[in-house]
Amino acid sequence: MGVITSLADAIAELVHDGDTVALEGFTHLIPVAAGHEIIRQGRRDLTLVRMTPDIVYDQLIGAGCARKLIFSWAGNPGVGSLHRFRDAVQHGWPTPLEIEEHSHAGMANRYVAGAAGLPFAVLRGYRGTDLVAQTPTIAPITCPFTGEVLTAVPALTPDVGIVHAQRADRAGNVQLWGITGVQKETVLASRRSLVTVEEIVDELEPRPGAVVLPSWTVTRIAEVPGGAHPSYAMGYSERDNDYYQAWDTISRDRAAFTAWLGEHVLGRSVEEAS
Repeated sequence: MGVITSLADAIAELVHDGDTVALEGFTHLIPVAAGHEIIRQGRRDLTLVRMTPDIVYDQLIGAGCARKLIFSWAGNPGVGSLHRFRDAVQHGWPTPLEIEEHSHAGMANRYVAGAAGLPFAVLRGYRGTDLVAQTPTIAPITCPFTGEVLTAVPALTPDVGIVHAQRADRAGNVQLWGITGVQKETVLASRRSLVTVEEIVDELEPRPGAVVLPSWTVTRIAEVPGGAHPSYAMGYSERDNDYYQAWDTISRDRAAFTAWLGEHVLGRSVEEAS
């Protein structure tokens, strides 16, 4: 386990048409390069899972990779809407998109249940919202000890969990620090996992607050410097705010998006993309 390979080989091996795929990272360490490789390899009919779908999911949806999105909040952080996401939901372009909406707490608890091997999670969330009526994977449950009515949500066990981290050693152990979100839980809950890293080192140095994923929890590792761009990797890169701003204009128009995708992800010129 924890075998080091190239990003292209890892995606080819781990991600299949029809899979449930989670790309996690909260503001920080978002595995954007892995998302672009999924687009390049033409994966289709994916169920995409993410607590905060942002521009990489907008790109995956716009490229026609997704048939369903399981999520909590969705948007271009600090800027506005996800226009490719909206186009798919409202107009079925390029393909119709099914949605399953949860709260942040519900999604996090679903990952925790999956990581623990439990069938569902229980929390006090969703009160005062209409999500229970809109989402069939949210259900009331009565505590057998107190009689309190709580909320149950099924565990998340993606076919593939993908995260980005700062470092891995040559034995396949992974180290990440900063805002860590649910990366650890995603890897532990998933049947297969890929971690892209900024660098591979001979030995992991202790860092206060760092999370270490031992090699036996990880399926594949790929060294991808800058693999979180335009998000940031603490200690390696800063957030590219201009990219997020520019995405709002690019993603509003189908032709502009298609040209961008061809030039910046698929490696074609603007003329070829059009």
